[in-house]
Amino acid sequence: MNVFTTDKVRNVVLLGHGGSGKTSLVEALCFLAGMTKRMGNVENGNTISDYEKEEIRRKISIKSSVIPVVWGENKVNILDTPGFHDFVGEAEEAVAVADAAIIVVSGKNGLENGTKRAWELCEKMKLPRMVFVTEMDDDKASFRQVVQDLQELYGKRIAPFHLPIRENGQFVGYVNVIQQKAKRWNDAGTVDKFDVPDYSYENLNICREALLEAVAETSEEYMERFFEGDTFSDDEIRQALRVGVCDGSVVPVLMGSNTLARGMYTLMADIIKYFPSPDRCRCAGINTSTNEVFEADYNFAKPKSAYIFKTIADPYIGKYSLIKVNSGVLKTDDILYNYHRDADEKLGKIYTICGNKVEEVKELHAGDIGALAKLSVSLTTDSLSTRKNPVTFIRTSISKPYVYRQYKAKKKGDEDKISQALAKLLMEDPTLKNVNDSENGQTLLYGISAQHLEVVQNILMDKYKVEIDLMRPRIAFKETVRKKADTEYKYKKQSGGHGQYGHVKITIEPSGELETPYIFEQTVVGGAVPKNFFPAVEKGIAESVKKGPLAAYPVIGVKVVLYDGSYHTVDSSELAFKVATEQAFKQGFMDASPVLLEPIASLRVVVPDQYTGDVMGDLNKRRARVLGMNPTENGNHEIMADIPYLELYEYDTRLYSMTRGSGIFSYEFARYEEAPQEVASREISEAAAAQ
Repeated sequence: MNVFTTDKVRNVVLLGHGGSGKTSLVEALCFLAGMTKRMGNVENGNTISDYEKEEIRRKISIKSSVIPVVWGENKVNILDTPGFHDFVGEAEEAVAVADAAIIVVSGKNGLENGTKRAWELCEKMKLPRMVFVTEMDDDKASFRQVVQDLQELYGKRIAPFHLPIRENGQFVGYVNVIQQKAKRWNDAGTVDKFDVPDYSYENLNICREALLEAVAETSEEYMERFFEGDTFSDDEIRQALRVGVCDGSVVPVLMGSNTLARGMYTLMADIIKYFPSPDRCRCAGINTSTNEVFEADYNFAKPKSAYIFKTIADPYIGKYSLIKVNSGVLKTDDILYNYHRDADEKLGKIYTICGNKVEEVKELHAGDIGALAKLSVSLTTDSLSTRKNPVTFIRTSISKPYVYRQYKAKKKGDEDKISQALAKLLMEDPTLKNVNDSENGQTLLYGISAQHLEVVQNILMDKYKVEIDLMRPRIAFKETVRKKADTEYKYKKQSGGHGQYGHVKITIEPSGELETPYIFEQTVVGGAVPKNFFPAVEKGIAESVKKGPLAAYPVIGVKVVLYDGSYHTVDSSELAFKVATEQAFKQGFMDASPVLLEPIASLRVVVPDQYTGDVMGDLNKRRARVLGMNPTENGNHEIMADIPYLELYEYDTRLYSMTRGSGIFSYEFARYEEAPQEVASREISEAAAAQ
């Protein structure tokens, strides 16, 4: 691939609901750009951007991919992202390096939850955006309805650029709202101009008025002229739109058909015309040697720097670090410094990446996106720069995973292979987390949703040939006592030669501190138990609290006092006193009114207003205590509640079902509370059966 200077580059992320047509839009653009001889489609599993087995099987995008499309003198780096919230981390990575966004909307399905989430992500990142309405070849598609719905939600920023023309149920052309001229596609793939059909004038006037209102919003002068009834020339409109699109005050709405590859030429022309090249964007980091702001601003003349926004660690194609060059010009064999790892990285060859195919390039200019192979220590969200000018850029904020399952290897002996495979998946996907819960004897895999974890399970099997079982996790219950008990135990064993003798008298009571497992004190007088055995007694307590006598859960909040005992000058040993303490603890704990404690989470659920009743009703069924509800942005409500961890199992699936995918939740540990009798009885019975 040729080398492109900063002003000839556009970095555009495709966002939208799953199934709205992002991947098929990429196919149409690649076909018209001459990159492919025929368009692939999602149904046949032969698209450029969805190449993973799991993507082909499920017919959805799971990973984001970069597709550089050369269009005339320009290169448009298209970042195709998954539309489903299960894979939100992929979209967040892509948005971090995009300079503009296209929100793809199905003309048939209209605005969906993924559309609104895409808009919110653009607002958060302050990205210029366009809306592209797909499936206009479908009789059920309504461009006018999509525009109206967008205007209801986002106001006068919405500016329709085109209007579809249908004849005999066929999508045959469009009206350019700026020019007020009609164009019809011909067999040569170009357009013929013709008069606007009479039946289109009503919609044209509506769209024209919306477009002019958006233009008027860009300046006070235009606003005055608009209200005075003055007309704008086509050039004035375009100039205002260039400014308005870049600062986000105008959002153009375009339309087309992916399957017929219609509307793509105007889309690409408008991307290049209205979206900013990187040299018109701002980008700043911190010079770590001076603690001063480094204004990178995609300036090719400044010291080299780059940001790693994604990692591909594939057993077939190898490890690639996807980067955006923030300043300077990267060249083969450059040596860059990773401040986060305090290490130098020799770049070797530089590539552009298209789906799962790489192509070598001589250099990569500021603002462009490419890939580096086999960096030794660098990871996603790391910064690269020169040692003379060590720079770090703000790391991308990635969604935190809250859904987790216990996992085990299906085959014994696969544990190491699974660990290695998961390490690669964790490198690729920052929304995955692997936790070793040694207290409860389980390993946990965290993800965004149950579907996300199932996808990981399948990828492990397909790519790495290892299988895991995903199971309900063991909840981290704890055990404690409610009253004081006095107990003793004498350990005495004789087996020829030296015997074993240890005798302890202890009290067990609540310590009042649930943050610590135990407090140990001794009040022995008269040397009934020699001081040199006190550590053995405490060791016996430390071992005992790891697995409580009630249901084999860790013990917290107990105070143990050694107040008396006896010893034998020959047979007493540390082991004997440790064993005696463990047995005494077990007896005393069960005499001290033991209870099971369950972990409680502070839960936050954000849902549209119409679902609050269903969500609160479901929370009550889950033993939650609703603490309050507050209105948030975009007509949503935030519900705050305390809920047992036990009741959070499969909550993501239930919330998705209740809110049609529009609800999100998060939680954090709050405290431990005594478990209800029915919960405690069940856990104790299960523990007894497992012994």
